[in-house]
Amino acid sequence: MTTEKGYLGVTPPISTAESNEREKEVTATLMEELRRQGTFESVEEARTREMVLGRVAALVKKFVYQVSLKRGLSEAAASAAGGKIFTFGSYRLGVHGPGSDIDTLCVVPKHVSREDFFEVFEDLLRNMEGVAEVSGVPEAYVPIIKTKICGIPLDFLMARLALSSIPDDLSLKDDNLLRNLDERCVRSLNGSRVNDEILRLVPNGEVYRDALRCIKLWAQRRAIYSNVNGFFGGVAWAILVARICQLYPNATAGAIVSRFFIIMYQWTWPQPVLLKQIEEGPLPVRVWNPKLYPADRAHRMPIITPAYPAMCATHNVTASTQMILTEEFKKGADIVDKIIVGTATWADLFAKHDFFHKYRYYLQIVASTEDPDLQIKWAGTVESRLRQLVMKLEFVDTLICAHPFIKGFDQISYCLSQEEMNQVAEGQISEAIAKRNTANIEGSPDSKTVYSTTFFIGLLIQPKPSGFSGPRKLDISYPTTEFIKLVKMWEKYDEDTMGIYVRYMKSSGLPEYVFDLAERQQKRPPKRPLTSRASGRPSNELPDMPNKRRRTEVTQDDDESAIPGLSMSTSKHHDHQPEFTPSNILLVNTPYLLRVPSPHNEAT
Repeated sequence: MTTEKGYLGVTPPISTAESNEREKEVTATLMEELRRQGTFESVEEARTREMVLGRVAALVKKFVYQVSLKRGLSEAAASAAGGKIFTFGSYRLGVHGPGSDIDTLCVVPKHVSREDFFEVFEDLLRNMEGVAEVSGVPEAYVPIIKTKICGIPLDFLMARLALSSIPDDLSLKDDNLLRNLDERCVRSLNGSRVNDEILRLVPNGEVYRDALRCIKLWAQRRAIYSNVNGFFGGVAWAILVARICQLYPNATAGAIVSRFFIIMYQWTWPQPVLLKQIEEGPLPVRVWNPKLYPADRAHRMPIITPAYPAMCATHNVTASTQMILTEEFKKGADIVDKIIVGTATWADLFAKHDFFHKYRYYLQIVASTEDPDLQIKWAGTVESRLRQLVMKLEFVDTLICAHPFIKGFDQISYCLSQEEMNQVAEGQISEAIAKRNTANIEGSPDSKTVYSTTFFIGLLIQPKPSGFSGPRKLDISYPTTEFIKLVKMWEKYDEDTMGIYVRYMKSSGLPEYVFDLAERQQKRPPKRPLTSRASGRPSNELPDMPNKRRRTEVTQDDDESAIPGLSMSTSKHHDHQPEFTPSNILLVNTPYLLRVPSPHNEAT
């Protein structure tokens, strides 16, 4: 497809030439490697997805029918009210892999409310055969219900159109459908509309899908695939690859991937990436415009969605994540250059990230509760605020980069005492606790099950200047304290049932569960677990108050040569006046920001 200009995109193609023989060869080897890496689902799983979507489509109609009757509509009108699902994301683009979720939009008529979606539809889902892990998050920026049906993960969004019924042949392309909708409905519709527009704006769908599948795998392996943590999400990667396809409309997938890394590394941000000119539409809604909106001018790496209303898909990017993305583009470009000349393979491009080997110091953030359903929501809330912590850390002197890892680590710990619960909530899961199961705690009166999710941020510290003597101070108390305040502002936060804890650690102290089996460090002698200061403390004493008498000193490890001249000592003194030792860098941690996740503390 081409436009009246004769080409797709906001500028003419860089080259319309077809790929040479070498580029065709590397494309063939790329597809072989993608199959070897397991990025294509089996025929059986594809059939399961189709079956699940068919059941979901019927369930949405049932949902609308039930709500229609409750609103007083006649049997005939309720049956005619309809309801339809649209897929978007990787499944709609045709680049999903085994175990990928299906992003699903439920379009309903005007008399069906969002409250109905999270009450009636969520309840129907729970009672559907083969359904597990139903979790609704109505307060999310884009309200969502997450579930699994027959092992297939699905994310449900809802959009209520200003129509009395939803016909089976409904198309979402018409901008006028957005009239009289609230912002949440517009955002929900945007995913499906954007995907359809992307597919319309690429010159060759098959080449696009093959190239995008490669870039998605690379981004996931390099741990830079996460919108919530300040990197690029699925929509952003899809738009970037589509833009390179526009610039080289007749190139093969291997050639597109090669150009992708070169162009993205050299891109002059904050120049936006556009698939077409930004359009004004019929609605008084905000369209991305850096000339008009100061917040849009602040976007570091703007990638703009092609459907009206145009939005920035990368507004979460921070100074640190931009630095990491640029570094990864450069590494990718170097590797693909070697692939083209035959001195490297595609497997080298898909090498796993080195996040847990890259830094000497890390922040560990632990969110914990005693309820599995509550934990999903609490951990999601904490994760959604991590970007704010990163942005505050970026203002700390001598800190070059705060690098968030893109996922949390979920743990279920079976504890026999309050002290063990405290240790788990602080991220201290001993080998004995890790090996327990439900049978081991049966009959114990003080036993509890603690659900925890742990996030990590790598800290890159400036090397000590040559000739500099004496200690340096890296004070992270303000960013971490403000972060704790922020997560506790969640309207459903309950200090008696939710734990939040932040601490820093050396790389040598990272837990083994962050490493793959093949890369786990040689087992070190077990460290004496940190005893919680909540143990033996009166129940009316706030657990997140600093204990000014507590002091821990960490000696220099052999691996600290990674940043010459730096070692670390820590202090829990709230006035930040610790004892210095020669050639140390001091990290002043926030006080123990812990709420023991037990609703029965007072009673016990």
